[in-house]
Amino acid sequence: MSSPILKAHSLTGSITLPLLFQAFKAVKRNRGKAGIDKVSIQMFQANLEQNLLALMKDLKEGTFQPFPLRRAYIPKNEKEMRPLGIPAVRDRVAQEVVRRLLTPYFEPRFHPHSFAYIKGRNAHQAIRTLLVLHRQGLRMVLDADIKGFFDNLPHAVILQAVAERIADGNILRLVEKFLKSGVMENGVFKPTTVGTPQGGVVSPLLANLVLDRLDWQLHRLGYQFVRYADDFVVLCESRTRAEEAKVAVEQVLGPLGLQLSPAKTRIVSFGKGYSFLGFLISSGTCRIRPKSVKKFQDKVRELTVRKFNFEAELIVKLNRVIRGTAQYFAVPAFVTGRNHLHLLDSWIRMRLRALKFKRKSRQDNRRMRVKSFHKLGLLSLESFFAASV
Repeated sequence: MSSPILKAHSLTGSITLPLLFQAFKAVKRNRGKAGIDKVSIQMFQANLEQNLLALMKDLKEGTFQPFPLRRAYIPKNEKEMRPLGIPAVRDRVAQEVVRRLLTPYFEPRFHPHSFAYIKGRNAHQAIRTLLVLHRQGLRMVLDADIKGFFDNLPHAVILQAVAERIADGNILRLVEKFLKSGVMENGVFKPTTVGTPQGGVVSPLLANLVLDRLDWQLHRLGYQFVRYADDFVVLCESRTRAEEAKVAVEQVLGPLGLQLSPAKTRIVSFGKGYSFLGFLISSGTCRIRPKSVKKFQDKVRELTVRKFNFEAELIVKLNRVIRGTAQYFAVPAFVTGRNHLHLLDSWIRMRLRALKFKRKSRQDNRRMRVKSFHKLGLLSLESFFAASV
């Protein structure tokens, strides 16, 4: 017998000054730029207690009104840009307050194979779970992609998912205000009638609320899957079963106002491999995928332009890029591409030699050997892998 659903009738009373201070600390820790009001985190902090008191009053009395989001774009791939909606700092604090109030009522019920934005779960656990399922004989993969997920989520679907466990009208109205705050782009206000903004503090939780329905429906139908936000794969023992899984997914997504992307959704064998969370996964390998390699190399290229000076600060900047990539991709517990990491390290050293000597020549390998880079403090991807073995 399933446990009864715990429903919250009065969360507004839990909005306190200590909670707002905690929310601000979380926003500050995540950094981020100012919204359309041009108030930075540092400016908001300069008068912190008064700002938080005023915000608490608005949140509790139902008079809170968020600013429109500031539109920004980041590269999605070589051809497309991904739109972000950046809330004002004040609004990020408000969203973090609401997120903290909602989380205890939803997170404990999320499916164990959902790994994004949930405390104690991460992308590496998702990859490990996938590999375990493959070893159990599930060799066919429905590699699914939801078309414009964050942009196309109907507000009514999101609010219904929240209302299933939250009965506090003030909190529900706050969530609706976050969704309908609109966007300022090139000085023009654009209403937001659908979707939840990428860049919003509460958006990841709302996305999980909606796709949790998909998770449990797949579970009830006996499918094994791994989901990380809107990126998910369903693992099956046969192609026929995978095709049935695709139909099942479409039947769940339809009423939610969502659909699979025909161009990006495919059924593939474990032997041929597929990409997931930045890794290339197949029966023969689990390593950084080519697209992720290119992103890494592009960052290195930006720092190692030949006209730059070879100086200590350059090594510091490079180490930040190397460390971030290594901590995610150089994981010997399941990564098999150590030689691939070695080749990337060699490529970085080649870029640095070319920068220092203002040319590209194999002869410079003898002038500046690997141990020279060690003395300079340059990190290597392979060293992270070896240190964890």
